[in-house]
Amino acid sequence: MMTISKVDNWEISSSSGMKYSQYVDWEKIDPEAAICYRKILSSDHYELKAMGRTGFWSMPHTLRSKAYQHIIHSIESTSTSADVDTYHGLVGKIFGEFQTSTHPFPKFMENGEIPRYCLNKAGLNAVKRILICINHHFPDVSFCPILSALVSLLLHFSEDEAQCFHSISSLLSYTDPLKHYIDRTFLTSHASCMIFGDLANKYCRGIWKLIASSHQNLFEFYSDWIMWIFADLPFAYAIRVLDVYLMEGYKVLYRVALALLSLYKVSMSSRVPHVDDFRQDMKNFVQNVGRHSTIDSLFQRAFSIQLPTRKELTYLFNANKDALIHKDIHNKSSFQDMGFRAFSSSVVTETEMRVVWAWIPERFALFSPVQLFATNVHGRSLSSFYSRVEGQDPTVLLLKTADEEICGAFLSSDWAQKNCDEKGFKFFGTGECFVFTLRPGVERYQRTVLQISGMSDKCSLMSTHVDRPTGVSQNQRCKFASFCTDPNIKFMAGDDETLFIGGDGGHALHLQADLSAGCSEHCDTFESPPLCRGCFKIQSLEVWGIQHSLSVPSLLSQ
Repeated sequence: MMTISKVDNWEISSSSGMKYSQYVDWEKIDPEAAICYRKILSSDHYELKAMGRTGFWSMPHTLRSKAYQHIIHSIESTSTSADVDTYHGLVGKIFGEFQTSTHPFPKFMENGEIPRYCLNKAGLNAVKRILICINHHFPDVSFCPILSALVSLLLHFSEDEAQCFHSISSLLSYTDPLKHYIDRTFLTSHASCMIFGDLANKYCRGIWKLIASSHQNLFEFYSDWIMWIFADLPFAYAIRVLDVYLMEGYKVLYRVALALLSLYKVSMSSRVPHVDDFRQDMKNFVQNVGRHSTIDSLFQRAFSIQLPTRKELTYLFNANKDALIHKDIHNKSSFQDMGFRAFSSSVVTETEMRVVWAWIPERFALFSPVQLFATNVHGRSLSSFYSRVEGQDPTVLLLKTADEEICGAFLSSDWAQKNCDEKGFKFFGTGECFVFTLRPGVERYQRTVLQISGMSDKCSLMSTHVDRPTGVSQNQRCKFASFCTDPNIKFMAGDDETLFIGGDGGHALHLQADLSAGCSEHCDTFESPPLCRGCFKIQSLEVWGIQHSLSVPSLLSQ
């Protein structure tokens, strides 16, 4: 893939490129394509969605161009007012009559690089002009690294610069909360990246092992996810993704990136195990993905993944945004190293706790762990356990056996929900719960299908070991929440005499009232084997919560 990059500024030519096929009656040149286009015009949304996935309008070039304009027309009717005249007005204002001019990179670009794909020099010049006009017309777009690739791709199928500008403006302005196209700020881009991190941990099990074993940064690796698609994919693959993206929005990008990640993991099994730079290695892999999969096989893999619904993803997106705001993270420079320096545990090492923290949902992993309960401090009784952890969620339970085995669980819900009656224990929890082992082997167990709920009014609050300021409504607090209980799956239950984690086909963990012994069985809830040797004696047990800052930023309370 070729990119054009200048050190500080772009030199722009004011001459416009030729309009695509403006002198040709294309229906006479290719009657079959004209028939296909009439079918596109008569199809509803779901039929167009299926056409996009199968490459119905892939050939010829003009058919795809016509299809794109038809699809974007349905988007523009609810979004942008940026028309052809708007673009020409911006060009006249910004570039004037000069044949060449120099301009800073748009602020939403990280490094000024533009994927060139099949564009010639005039096309590359046009992309720069369009991006600079976008920068002036959308001053609130402050961080959007994929914008240059989208403009480049759309320009291949646009009649001229003005039409391409109008198309990208329609995507930027689209306001449906369940089907957005482009993140416009670092905050929203990072919230989407956090979703991908959660999905990758869920659906691409084991990839973290490859990276963590080399002591490379897993988060930095995931932060490139969207650039795998809109920078690294070869043109023939990228436009097929664009076909579906225009119909289905952002969700399809998660699918394709997960499919690429799973292919990468497969490729690693037949390669040298040591990789010096996983970020660069993944980039190289995507650029040469044709050696490993056709685009149709990649799509088959992508659409076989059972993702959460758009509504659930939107809920998670908003929860991630609020966690970032709460942590006061608005740009890269506001990131701080996770506070493990003062970490001390009788169960795990700091390195092992970092492994666990890499597994938990991204919106919680932003915060430092805080110890809520420890048997060597608070004694060995479930009553003491509950008194220390009720009112806190989520929590991480860590357990070391007398045989030096270490296992545990991430528990998304508050133990205050525990209850039992004549029918037995009331199980609660969410699909974000999982169990794990750290010694002798390191493994994480969680259902493959990510079940996110939480859109009801019964949201459970995130860990609240410090009081929140008054004036924040329950609905606002719920944006921080772990997702609500799924009544159909047995995640966690307990009373004063016993504690269960997992209850389908056996208990992943079953602890006695005096916290001196327990058992572990194969458990269908988490698709997990016994976490340690059957029945065991407990050497030490701890529960950790999430360390929050002491105040809610003003942006959250608005």
